Amino acid sequence: MTHYLVVPQWQGSPSARAMQLIDGAEAIAGDLPRAATTILDVPAEAGDALGTSVHRLSSLQRVREQMLAALEHHAEPVLTIGGDGGVALTAIEHAIARHPGLAVVWLNAHPALNDPESTPSGAFAGMALRAALGDGVSGLSLAAGTLTSERTVIAGARAFDEAELDLISRNDIRSISVDDLRDPQSLAEAVTSTGAAAVYAHVGLDVLDPAELAGTAHPEPFGATVADVTAALGALRATVPLVGASLTGYSPASPSAANDDLGPILRLIGALA
Repeated sequence: MTHYLVVPQWQGSPSARAMQLIDGAEAIAGDLPRAATTILDVPAEAGDALGTSVHRLSSLQRVREQMLAALEHHAEPVLTIGGDGGVALTAIEHAIARHPGLAVVWLNAHPALNDPESTPSGAFAGMALRAALGDGVSGLSLAAGTLTSERTVIAGARAFDEAELDLISRNDIRSISVDDLRDPQSLAEAVTSTGAAAVYAHVGLDVLDPAELAGTAHPEPFGATVADVTAALGALRATVPLVGASLTGYSPASPSAANDDLGPILRLIGALA
């Protein structure tokens, strides 16, 4: 049985709508099974960079500590609901501790492969996957080798910074385009090629085309459809066990609009849970 961990973190987002991620996470939480759901109380304050280039680092580290404590006793798969995409780091760590050698699928318009030196924004959401690969600040990074580039698959990304493109090229990270995702087997085949016996899937809602879902902090045109993403996840789960997942980035325009996009979001949650 899947357990749901709701983490309304906003401090890792570069968006002017960052605090609306709280409204999005709370709206999703209202449709999750209460007995199987834990909701974290995220610090209200922005936090301090602590002399680094990572904005709001102190609050991000506090949330990471809360997540580690909340995840500690869950052996079953956990679906983490954000908040911003930075919450995926600790969720990936939890899954890898139980399934060493798993592959990570990163379904997102943005590959989140900047490091603290290359980041154009200072926002941790843009560094989360790079931190999972071991390149991040102390207290907000996995140990080197915990996750490798050979076991990392990016899908649906279409907004790359130069440093991210360079990293993908140098490390030969597998990348599945939006067009590729129209074939539901493409994602499963990419993960199978890593040799991993289990997989973690992260879904940033901006992987979707803005016509599919309005409430994202960083919409990017020419995205995937809900049908394509759910079909790809279904084919993936039929091939390799899904041992953890995250879904992040729901930033409705206002609290009153927070329920507007729940239909497609719940379809994605169903594909992950």
